[in-house]
Amino acid sequence: MTEIEQLRQQLQKQEKLASLGLLSAGIAHEIQNPLNFVINFSKMSHKLLDDLSDIVEDNAGRLPEADREDLCDIVADLKENMSQIAESGERAVSIIQGILLVSRGKDNEYVPSDICHIVREYVRLSYHAMRANHQGFNVTLREQYQEGLPRMMVIPQDLSRAVLNVMNNACYAVWARSQNTVEGYTPEISISVAAEGDNLIISIADNGEGMTEEVKQHLFDNFFTTKPIGEGTGLGMSITRDIIEQKHKGKVTFTSTEGKGTTFTFTIPIHKA
Repeated sequence: MTEIEQLRQQLQKQEKLASLGLLSAGIAHEIQNPLNFVINFSKMSHKLLDDLSDIVEDNAGRLPEADREDLCDIVADLKENMSQIAESGERAVSIIQGILLVSRGKDNEYVPSDICHIVREYVRLSYHAMRANHQGFNVTLREQYQEGLPRMMVIPQDLSRAVLNVMNNACYAVWARSQNTVEGYTPEISISVAAEGDNLIISIADNGEGMTEEVKQHLFDNFFTTKPIGEGTGLGMSITRDIIEQKHKGKVTFTSTEGKGTTFTFTIPIHKA
């Protein structure tokens, strides 16, 4: 009866997560339209500043030198601001498209994907989600992404979910250790994406709590979690292994030392687009 009750609670959590996913997709869709306006108007403003610069240059002889220099400085600052606005808007759109891909992507559909982009975006999503839910959380992210990697045929919404699951666990592990460490501890998570031979290697390593031998034995069991009630469903690592090993024909491996940290590695055969 206890196990049945636990399963019922887990199913309720999954139903809430599914509803939250639908809500997130709707919010993401609504936010994308005003973001497009922000990006387009920032680019238009940049063009207007170019026109203003031309006017100032054509009338340089009529303006005092000090005023001309001030105008040029102001225009340069405004151009930089417009570039930052457009860049931030495009990044926000990229995040929203990732959310929509997860919620709308067709099951088991392999599409050409930029793996470094997927990993980078979901590492940041996990980091900011942890900061939003745990006051005072911070961590040093050390990221290495191999340049020039070809686009690979993967199921992007599934691969992103696997990265998110492991990254969430890494963030929680360093946060939990920081709560029990008096001083001298600096939370760190290292992320790397690189090709080795015919395989793609995605590695996420943290210097958090690490795992006991018992946790290692049950890590991939359904509904097994070390997090408090309400913070974990116990399905993340089981789903992650299924995504990597069953759907992408790869391998999930890990090493962990209690009190020192954990490293997860995804090894995925490269299938170029």
